[in-house]
Amino acid sequence: MGAGKTTLGKKLARKLGYSFYDIDKAFEQKYKTSVDLFFHKYGEEVFRQLEHELLVSTFQFTNTVISTGGGTPCFYNGMELINKNGISLYIKLSPEALYRRLTEAKKRRPLVAKKSEDELKQFIKEKLEEREEYYLRAKHQISGISVNTNNLIKILNT
Repeated sequence: MGAGKTTLGKKLARKLGYSFYDIDKAFEQKYKTSVDLFFHKYGEEVFRQLEHELLVSTFQFTNTVISTGGGTPCFYNGMELINKNGISLYIKLSPEALYRRLTEAKKRRPLVAKKSEDELKQFIKEKLEEREEYYLRAKHQISGISVNTNNLIKILNT
């Protein structure tokens, strides 16, 4: 959350002339609720199963940049399946950089909106510790600070 998956994904898709698909947005359209509300109402396990089904459905797409949720690669062999069926990219940011971005976007992020400064820092630290082992399995890793689409296209073509 806050790494820039959607923003960068849309720019990259536009630059390549590809379609853009956001798994979180697709989830919300399909189930007629926000990811946060669904998560809190039905629990993480049900959410992750349905999210995984959406991920698998994207494997038939061509010429599409796909933005996953931050947890998508971490469940049900998600990263392995992504790598098998496409090109994965980890937008790497420090906990401090993520904190700054999420602080600026708190009003738009219900999951973090009510967290104090210390709670938000702890939340970010814990999520990165839980997930980074999966993120590091991505085929490509880039700094989220200095990324631009021209350099990204060069990286993806290697």
